[in-house]
Amino acid sequence: MNIKVFNIRLNKEHCQEDQNRMNEFLDSVEIKLTSTNFVTTGTVDFWSAVVFYEPKKENKFIVDESELSLDEKKIYSALKQWRNDLAKESGWSAFRICHNSHLISITKIKPQTLDELKNIRSFGERRTLNYGDDIISLLNAL
Repeated sequence: MNIKVFNIRLNKEHCQEDQNRMNEFLDSVEIKLTSTNFVTTGTVDFWSAVVFYEPKKENKFIVDESELSLDEKKIYSALKQWRNDLAKESGWSAFRICHNSHLISITKIKPQTLDELKNIRSFGERRTLNYGDDIISLLNAL
């Protein structure tokens, strides 16, 4: 397993740049675990994020959001809303729940069972147990 540390500076000058750099990296790997900590030095405040990751596995279903059909965009939007709401409730970053590329894979595959969901990259036992019922219910409601 590989490890990378990011510092997200909170000042306006650097915050967006640091977030973009981290998001670009997260798009390129398979996240295994994350840990965050707020750091203050008295003069500089920032979030430190440790990312444990593996190189990204190939998944033929991952496409860019712009390549989704209109129906798929509706599903993707609903999945993002669910994930963002859950992240807000839990106080987590949305990527800790599910990365955009995972949501795109779910959108393309449209799993109907928890076993089918487990076949999607990054959906092992734990993530499926934590979020699988919500995802399957959401897909069935659309």
